[in-house]
Amino acid sequence: TLLACLAISFPLWGAVSLIQAATRHGYNITRVPLSILTNGPLGWIQTVNFLLCGALAAVGAIGLRRALAGRPGGRWAPRLAAVGGAGMFAAGLFHMDPGNGFPAGTPSGTPTTMSWHSELHMLFGSISFIAVIAACFVFGRYFSRSGDAVRAAVSRTAAVIFIVGDVWSMAGGAWGSLTLAIGALTGMVWVSIVAAHLRRNAQS
Repeated sequence: TLLACLAISFPLWGAVSLIQAATRHGYNITRVPLSILTNGPLGWIQTVNFLLCGALAAVGAIGLRRALAGRPGGRWAPRLAAVGGAGMFAAGLFHMDPGNGFPAGTPSGTPTTMSWHSELHMLFGSISFIAVIAACFVFGRYFSRSGDAVRAAVSRTAAVIFIVGDVWSMAGGAWGSLTLAIGALTGMVWVSIVAAHLRRNAQS
């Protein structure tokens, strides 16, 4: 059950975020990050999304610790997954500032100053991102030691995609918020896929 919490957490966050991205008036994923969906009359949906999915991931890390006990990565993978979930939960407590035309009616362009709650959102979000990236690398080591070269390669590739998407976004690259979303969702969903894989093994 605990592994199931981790398995559904990050994909659920991604699904709810992308549905909003496709339906919220004035939102453009190539211009603004998914976190900015916490603004506007329907911003509570994304806030709850952060809190619920972050809590699921943090609790699910307990199941990951039990499943990997005594195995390579059995100490750090659960810790990193827990930090990833806790960081997401904490980020949900503080919303990003409006900007780049969202919500509708907001002036275009990036705000020249950042509020304290936006800074805290960025801080906790960054902690969550770093933890998920590190967890993917740890899973790469786990699968390598287990003789599963394919999953080991996918784990490391997911981490690299996450890093590239994040760095490109921070560097102000074209469609940076889209590359960030692709990178973040790739890394987070892979952590959940590994949890689902371990859950199936535990049931067999």
